[in-house]
Amino acid sequence: MAKYFDVHPENPQRRIINQVVEIVRGGGLIVYPTDSCFALGCALGNRDGIDRIRSIRQLDERHHFTLMCEDFAQLGHFVRIDNAVFRSVKAATPGSYTFILPATKEAPRRLLHPRKKTVGVRIPDHVVAQAILAELGEPLLSSTLLLPEEDKPLTQGWEIKDRLDHVVDAVIDSGDCGTEPTTVVDFSGGGAELVRLGAGDPSRFE
Repeated sequence: MAKYFDVHPENPQRRIINQVVEIVRGGGLIVYPTDSCFALGCALGNRDGIDRIRSIRQLDERHHFTLMCEDFAQLGHFVRIDNAVFRSVKAATPGSYTFILPATKEAPRRLLHPRKKTVGVRIPDHVVAQAILAELGEPLLSSTLLLPEEDKPLTQGWEIKDRLDHVVDAVIDSGDCGTEPTTVVDFSGGGAELVRLGAGDPSRFE
C-alpha cells in the first residue's frame, strides 16, 4: 500500500518532506503535485521506477521523460543550451513549461529519446515540488500522471491513492492540482517548436 502524506500547500512540513525524499532515495515511486498537475516521480538512476512509470502510463520508448529540476543551474547540467535558447527558457522559468533539449553526458541514457538524444526538462513553480527537489538535491525523473485511455489527469490526492495504491509507494497531497499538463516546447532543432499546448502561455514561443 502507498503511504499518504497530507502536506501544507504554502509551508510544507519538513518532517514529511524528509520522509518523501527517503522514499525516493530508497528506490520508491511517488506521486507529487506540480504547478500543472500531479506527476509520477522517482530518482534518476531508478531503472525499476522508469519501468513502473512506463507500465502505469503504457508508454513506449519514444516518450520523453522529464527531469524536474530545482533551478536553472541544475537544469544546465543535463541539457545543452545556447545563448538564444537560454534567454527564452530563463524568461519562462519557473513555470508550467517543459523544454526538450539536447542532452549532456550527465543525463542518464535510458531517459533519452532513442533517435534524437534529447530529454525534457522543467522547473516547477510549486512550493511542495520545490521543497522535495531542494531536499533531494538532484532532479526527479518525472512524467505527468495521465492514465491510459483517460482524457484528463487525476486532480485529487485521495482518488490517486485509491486507484494507484498498489503500484506507487507514496502519494503527496497538498490540495487539488490542475487538469492541464505543461506546454511543451522543443528547442532541439534550433528554433522553438510547440509540441503540446498546455498550462503555460504559448504565445511567447509562437
